[in-house]
Amino acid sequence: MKEYQNFIDGFVRQNQSILGSSLVGVYLHGSAVMGCLNRKRSDLDFIIVVHHDLSAAVKRRYMDMVVAQNSQAPAKGIELSIVEESVCQPFVYPTPFVLHFSAAHLDWYRSNPADYIEKMNGTDKDLAAHFTILYHRGKTLCGKEIREVFSEVDSADYFDSIRGDIENAVEEIMENPMYITLNLCRVLAYRKEHLILSKLEGGKWGLANLPQKYDPLLTGALAEYTSDSTMEPDTALAREYAAYMLKSLN
Repeated sequence: MKEYQNFIDGFVRQNQSILGSSLVGVYLHGSAVMGCLNRKRSDLDFIIVVHHDLSAAVKRRYMDMVVAQNSQAPAKGIELSIVEESVCQPFVYPTPFVLHFSAAHLDWYRSNPADYIEKMNGTDKDLAAHFTILYHRGKTLCGKEIREVFSEVDSADYFDSIRGDIENAVEEIMENPMYITLNLCRVLAYRKEHLILSKLEGGKWGLANLPQKYDPLLTGALAEYTSDSTMEPDTALAREYAAYMLKSLN
């Protein structure tokens, strides 16, 4: 976190400059506030709250800033959503957003910024998970304090949001074994104990609470998440693990 403090401070100043009186606040969530930021594995996760929707011209200026800043962020870049204050309290689910960015969308914006700005809005179930982390463990970077702006997310909405990431885990686990292995732990920890965990914390919870035969999978996922290593799981064990975890969720 300290490594990127100057970057974060500069990003906040850019938000204040571009959004001006429209800005309610800039908030940090994700690995940077949960003690598990890995500059080669992580992104920096922001929620930006505004009083009202933004014009296309302001969105274009904002996105040009974000793209310029993205190269200075950790390996996975910046991920952010801009939302209106009215959807934060009371919380609206699925949650409307007025603009979103992640590194996955970089080529789209660079190739056709007008199309991106026109279409990058709508609703996003993932925001229930982001708002929950923010409400319980997030950091106010500028503007109103978190609990002035956000209400607590209903547990059913949060669970629906995080479950969406892993509902096809058996079919998809070998495509991204680290991510799915640890996310399954996070979801089950919430289902069983109402714990709101990072991926790192989820993996450690799994080692303490799941059958020992899955330890090699969990230790491999944790090693990849915290270092430069790449896990090479046994396919049969990984798919058995995913099926076991989904059955446990039900």
